[in-house]
Amino acid sequence: MVRSVLEEMRIRSLGVIDDAVVELSPGFTAVTGETGAGKTMVVTSLGLLLGGRADPALVRIGAKSAVVEGRISVPAGGPAAVRAEEAGAELDDGTLLISRTVSAEGRSRAHLGGRSVPIGMLSELADELVAVHGQTDQQGLLRPARQREALDRYAGGAVTGPHAKYAAAYRRLRAVSVELDELTTRARERAQEADLLRYGLNEIAGVEPRPGEDVELAAEAERLGHAEALASAASVAHAALAGNPEDPEGVDATTLVAGAGRALDAVRSHDPALAALADRMGEISILLGDVAGELAGYADNLDADPLRLAAVEERRAALTALTRKYGGTGEGVTAVLAWSEAGAERLTELDGDDDRIGELTAERDALRGELSGLAQALTDARTEAAARFAEAVTAELASLAMPHARVSFDIRQTEDPEGVEVGGRPVAYGPSGVDEVELLLAPHPGAPPRPIAKGASGGELSRVMLAVEVVFAGTDPVPTYLFDEVDAGVGGKAAVEIGRRLAKLAKSAQVVVVTHLPQVAAFADRQLLVEKTNDGSVTRSGVTVLEGEDRVRELSRMLAGQEDSQTARAHAEELLATARADG
Repeated sequence: MVRSVLEEMRIRSLGVIDDAVVELSPGFTAVTGETGAGKTMVVTSLGLLLGGRADPALVRIGAKSAVVEGRISVPAGGPAAVRAEEAGAELDDGTLLISRTVSAEGRSRAHLGGRSVPIGMLSELADELVAVHGQTDQQGLLRPARQREALDRYAGGAVTGPHAKYAAAYRRLRAVSVELDELTTRARERAQEADLLRYGLNEIAGVEPRPGEDVELAAEAERLGHAEALASAASVAHAALAGNPEDPEGVDATTLVAGAGRALDAVRSHDPALAALADRMGEISILLGDVAGELAGYADNLDADPLRLAAVEERRAALTALTRKYGGTGEGVTAVLAWSEAGAERLTELDGDDDRIGELTAERDALRGELSGLAQALTDARTEAAARFAEAVTAELASLAMPHARVSFDIRQTEDPEGVEVGGRPVAYGPSGVDEVELLLAPHPGAPPRPIAKGASGGELSRVMLAVEVVFAGTDPVPTYLFDEVDAGVGGKAAVEIGRRLAKLAKSAQVVVVTHLPQVAAFADRQLLVEKTNDGSVTRSGVTVLEGEDRVRELSRMLAGQEDSQTARAHAEELLATARADG
């Protein structure tokens, strides 16, 4: 099967590295060199290429930025190629170019296939391309939560199916519980709010305000309060227009205008301009008559009843009291009616809370029952997968110079009176189920299984982790594995077995190992030497591919600290011969 391969990386101004090219084998590549030479920068560089956190402190002193460029061959139509093309990246004859720039000020940029992309895009690609493991990952494996994740990853669909159903039910249960808690813990506040709303609504209903009533009453009160003045003014105006019957000699406007009209009508035929004025005078006469008639009616119909005025003022006072209480920042009765409408809706909602509490309580109980069944199914799936996983890891440890070691899983639950019932007892539950998963190791016959955090030495933990990753490679493979000193704490025969097992893994995946052990490096298809120059920097020529005599010299240095030791050279040649024979 065609798989993705990291072919080359170029590193500039990163840490101790000034400018270096790292050419990797499609099989097993070992990166070696003296302590502090910059081997770990290879791991750091790949981490940056795949969306890792950018630390400006990594930028070489005196440089404006650090740059890492990578060339990865990806099969057409594969997940990595599809994801890259979706991001707008271009592939050059099946090769994907990735670059990451980190400035000394902390800014970070990424390019994928010649296109600027978010850093997160590189992280998404990382899931398809590389599994990175270092000593921090070993420490992570000590945590039970990570061990449960590892078990779930191994189990695959057998666990992900039940887990998805459980997680959905768990999320709904949490939402229902939160709403139910809010409703029940705030019952007193809600009751007080409902009482206040009922009081207000009853008070408004007792007054029965009408839309616009306050405006109408204000106008009526103004009219009633000045009824005598209004009537007197209307009478005087009427007399001025139509005359006063009690004063026959008085002159009124209607009589004067009528006389003016008659004078103009007598001569209007002699001049059109004057005829027009005569017409307008006629209109004035008609208008004066209408106004005089309305003034007479106004005065007759004007209500000056003081009892009515008192009733109006009393009604206005009632409406004003409502407005002060319920009008808010609105205008008069309109705002009061709006408050009444909203209050009625809220009261209906509050009155329905008891029904809602009943509904939620029933749903919560049903969900807890459903969660119990789903949790049991998840536990059963994990238990079955744990037996297979432990057996496979134990078999791998046998090939890593731990022939008598036994790995097992302890899957248990913690009792909790507030938990869900599983297996006839209430247990604590969380988003990932009810199981606490712990990886146990019995390193030799007769030794009781103990948590690997307590029962494994550094070398044993390194081999357990490698065994776990090899088992994963058979069920959930990735194209490239990068191990940063996974052989820490290991030596002798165990180191040879680790090298042999990594070489076997490299037959189905690309393997890159940063190592200080010659027993591991000897099994590599390609060995890279990271070497400092005299000024302490690493140039492009400082990362070199070792072949023939150069490789023997480096292995001799790793064995004895002396490149020219004949004993070390003989041992190095023996290691290489053993590795070639195994291959």
